[in-house]
Amino acid sequence: MKITVIGAGYVGLVTAVCLAELNNNVLCVERPSFDLSKLEKGISHFYEPELDELLAKNIKGNRIEFTVDLDKAIDFSDVIFICVGTPQSDTGKADLSQVENIARQIAKRLNSYKLIIEKSTVPVNTHQWVKKTIKRYAHSDLDFDVASNPEFLREGSAVSDFMKPDRIVVGVESDRAKRVFKEIYSPFIEEGYPVLITTPAASELIKHAANSFLALKISYINMVAELCEKANVDINMVADGIGYDKRVGRAFLNAGIGYGGSCFPKDVKAFINIAEEHGVDFTLLKEVERVNSKKRIDFVKKVEEVLWINKDKNIAVWGLSFKPNTDDIREAPSLDIIRELSNKGANLRLYDPQAITNFKSVFPENNRVKFFKNKYDAIKNADALLILTEWDEFKKADLDKMETLMNLPIIIDGRNLYKSNKMEKFEYYNVGRGKINELEVLK
Repeated sequence: MKITVIGAGYVGLVTAVCLAELNNNVLCVERPSFDLSKLEKGISHFYEPELDELLAKNIKGNRIEFTVDLDKAIDFSDVIFICVGTPQSDTGKADLSQVENIARQIAKRLNSYKLIIEKSTVPVNTHQWVKKTIKRYAHSDLDFDVASNPEFLREGSAVSDFMKPDRIVVGVESDRAKRVFKEIYSPFIEEGYPVLITTPAASELIKHAANSFLALKISYINMVAELCEKANVDINMVADGIGYDKRVGRAFLNAGIGYGGSCFPKDVKAFINIAEEHGVDFTLLKEVERVNSKKRIDFVKKVEEVLWINKDKNIAVWGLSFKPNTDDIREAPSLDIIRELSNKGANLRLYDPQAITNFKSVFPENNRVKFFKNKYDAIKNADALLILTEWDEFKKADLDKMETLMNLPIIIDGRNLYKSNKMEKFEYYNVGRGKINELEVLK
């Protein structure tokens, strides 16, 4: 199929590349000011595992192209994925001006049937406004459909999530639109991946409801971890015991310093706003936000309890991105934690495998904030090491080498990376593990 993808941001680029990998001809369009030179060479403008390889492969195979000509992109195909930004205000209300603008542009060039697909995360019933806008601005009465097909892409595993989905959610209002989706996703249908056909409104709501529920699980287990720490119980044993229940599942029950990123904070706040606009008081999600913010404050307090005085201490930090396998620092716990430690006069020695460039844009290097290209260089003469992101390379670090490099062998682990039986040489602090034990399962 010929497919247009509007927007080459995180969702747009992953969607475009993966649709090309499914042997579609894809034209991806960005705003005129966007520099396409890297993309045209097969290089993504953000870090995401596997993406550059697939991008280069499909450029070479002539299955994907890029343009800044929106008119050309709209004319290119009868299937248009809208993957533009929907930034939010402090209240969580989404700014849908980019979506509205695209709807107007499509309307002006409507010369044949088109299926317009919302891929951007939008409030429930946005599809109705898109339809109304196209009808207002269209110069003809040509038929079209507006559908919803939300993304469930986790940063760090987005390509895998697209190509091996838990489910694909499609919201349609016509059999014609359903047939188009059936063709687009036929490779997944043939392999047995579930494609759920819903209404557009239900599809829009599923996205916010899913992410908010996962955020709830994270805040819940972090509150249980607080209790475990005070009751001298290992949170991992409790999480495992909960996770064996098929109704609950073990995923997203890892205690730590809370969630961040571009999705969960934004989607929780947006879902609260959507609920309030419909007269529903979503107090539960407000508490999820409060707990998540508190975990960052609690971690700084833990650092103070361990070191007593932070001023002039050399504190190394491993992990700046909000999660591993991404360079994204949006709403990352590291931002609040490092800002607070910096305000208290600590000397910070920062390392991350991918996120240093992005972090420098927020925290420029100065006398008290230093960045390092190597994790071991970062901990030389450190009075403590804080682990804020669970990158695999930190899990595999040489503990003996770490102990010899540090001024004081103190590790404050915000992600519970290490097993206690390997930490005899360190003062090792974690989140919610109390008396650390390993779960035994008899078989």
